[in-house]
Amino acid sequence: MLTHTALRAHLLAARLAGPVATAREESLRSYRLFAARDPRVMIGIDPERVWNQRDVIDLMADRCGVSADPRHTSGQDVIDPERTLTALDAFAERLAAAVRRSAPVLLGTGHPHRLLGFYAALADALSAAGCTVLTPAHGHCVDITTRFGLRTYNLAYVRGVALVRDPGASRHGCETGAHTHSPLPVRTVLGAAADVGGPLPELVVGDHGWVCGAGQLGFEAIGLGDTDDPALFVGQAEGTVSVVVPLDDAVRSDYYRPLTRYVLNRACLSQ
Repeated sequence: MLTHTALRAHLLAARLAGPVATAREESLRSYRLFAARDPRVMIGIDPERVWNQRDVIDLMADRCGVSADPRHTSGQDVIDPERTLTALDAFAERLAAAVRRSAPVLLGTGHPHRLLGFYAALADALSAAGCTVLTPAHGHCVDITTRFGLRTYNLAYVRGVALVRDPGASRHGCETGAHTHSPLPVRTVLGAAADVGGPLPELVVGDHGWVCGAGQLGFEAIGLGDTDDPALFVGQAEGTVSVVVPLDDAVRSDYYRPLTRYVLNRACLSQ
């Protein structure tokens, strides 16, 4: 079993925590845009209270370990590995709770090139433990506004994990899916499930808009968040999102494998 100490060392060595690749300038820009309620960074969350930029900085310092000094405006951001480990334990507990009640679960990612393997391993373990891994709306179209204008994507499932693809993407090649922060895919999936009478998920697992969009609609949601993703942590602070694990969400996909083993062990889901 991977120990707390060994995983902490891995987090630092792989730069999943500690000094991470996300630039401080990028994070501060996200905090500023969130305070202005820019939909590009709200990703499905509709906060109950007013959050100014200083409020967001303070929250991210508390939840992630980034600098609380607004005068710190350059360099790389920092994530406290102890906060990551604590959140991973809470994440695992939510998975274990879902298994105890044989809950239907939905998994989705906006980072398929990096995180598909992590979520797919969870989907396999949850299914083997008796949870139904939901796959509604497969093949449905989703129109998402991007910096290139309005683009239409197709919803797809790979190893039980929802993602979106460009319509012309090969289903059998190396392409896994498109990067997106949008909450529209999860809204489409949940709407389609409701239209046919369910089942609806009792737990949604993912990142970006998959977590925020589901949480805002009242579904229990847990996931991963980087230092430039304040919406997830605001959602957690306000009770819309159950658990957010602070880490760099864009490192090499194989670097997440030790996290997978740790979470499955903690949740008693190791196969």
